Amino acid sequence: MERREEARIIEQAAAGDRDAASTLIKAHQASLYAYMLRMSGRPEVAEDIVQDAFVRVLANLHRFDPRFRFSTWLFTIAKRLYVNACQKYKPVFDSEIVGSWQGGDDSPASPTIEYEQQTRARSAIDRALQSLSDEQREIIVLFHQQEWPITQIAEFMGMPEGTVKSHLHRGRRKMRQFFQDHMRDEVVALELEFEA
Repeated sequence: MERREEARIIEQAAAGDRDAASTLIKAHQASLYAYMLRMSGRPEVAEDIVQDAFVRVLANLHRFDPRFRFSTWLFTIAKRLYVNACQKYKPVFDSEIVGSWQGGDDSPASPTIEYEQQTRARSAIDRALQSLSDEQREIIVLFHQQEWPITQIAEFMGMPEGTVKSHLHRGRRKMRQFFQDHMRDEVVALELEFEA
């Protein structure tokens, strides 16, 4: 959605237009849910946070500053809600559910072997993400899954672009090392299986 069109819809929603509010929710719901699911690892937590975030956003649309991106404001509110939820819930990842949410609807309809490979890959990604610091994980999810540019991530995270790039680089390096170690462990396990 173009920013000009989005600004018009925000004005209408702030004035009480339910259709405009619905359009705004539909435009951002999938990407916000995908982000919160990756961050929390729990569908019920992600759903609650997304719902609460939209309730707060719609109640406070009059406070939105159109000089900034609406998605950044929305994600900031959701992130604050997530931080509060972290005090209640510890992330527990369900690879199949987390991996299937990319912000769109792409359910696996592949043969069993391919599905098993995808499930293992998702599980490895989830474990690799858990090995990162909170900042690294969030930046990697925003950059790779949400496809946010560095400038938007820096604005959202409240840190300089260089720091975002540094976290992104370190996070990728740590994940790459995790995958190398993970693959080595799997090869050793398979060798032991065949020797037995």
